[in-house]
Amino acid sequence: MNKFEEIYTLLYDHFGPQGWWPGDSPLEVIIGTVLTQNTNWENVAKAIAHLKEAGVLSLPALFALPVDELAQLIKPSGYYNIKAQRLKNLLQMIAEQYNGRLELLLQEDLAHGREVLLAVKGIGPETADSILLYAANHPIFVVDTYTHRIFSRHHLIAEENDYYSLQEEFHDRLPLQAELYNEYHALIVMLGKEYCKKNKPRCEQCPLQGI
Repeated sequence: MNKFEEIYTLLYDHFGPQGWWPGDSPLEVIIGTVLTQNTNWENVAKAIAHLKEAGVLSLPALFALPVDELAQLIKPSGYYNIKAQRLKNLLQMIAEQYNGRLELLLQEDLAHGREVLLAVKGIGPETADSILLYAANHPIFVVDTYTHRIFSRHHLIAEENDYYSLQEEFHDRLPLQAELYNEYHALIVMLGKEYCKKNKPRCEQCPLQGI
């Protein structure tokens, strides 16, 4: 067992299964991946609840919704004008390239699906990979700030590792399994929020103490 596998086992034993991604449909998952940028999940859940209450949590309704009205509905997620435009950009791509059929995007092979998503203005690697992993069930590891912080603090990666090189570290050391990547990413987020904080980390209580 390598260190990456060992860390997964320790985190899973400590936190248990996380049940990610919260969402009742692939569309809801995709909206969540865009809205969760620079905010916490509680705020995202409020924004999604607003969309449900307004009866617009469907592709046809979202296609028809003016961007300023969308922005007001997702206000709890923060940076709402920017996020509304990013969602509209994503929706426009689905409309133009897939005739408004989300399932066709999710059926794309991993490489092409990633290329298509990254071509959408405002969709970066973390968001694209979250869509591919959590909505399309592709085996691709999602890297975030917590991942870099935790693994660099344990001297398992270099400080200067960028998104793609860090992602490759996981792909090289773990089986190519969407379910594993899903759970691992969620567990890393839990560790980052509860113990491996940016300031005042709780190292003495950390489940990875001694790694």
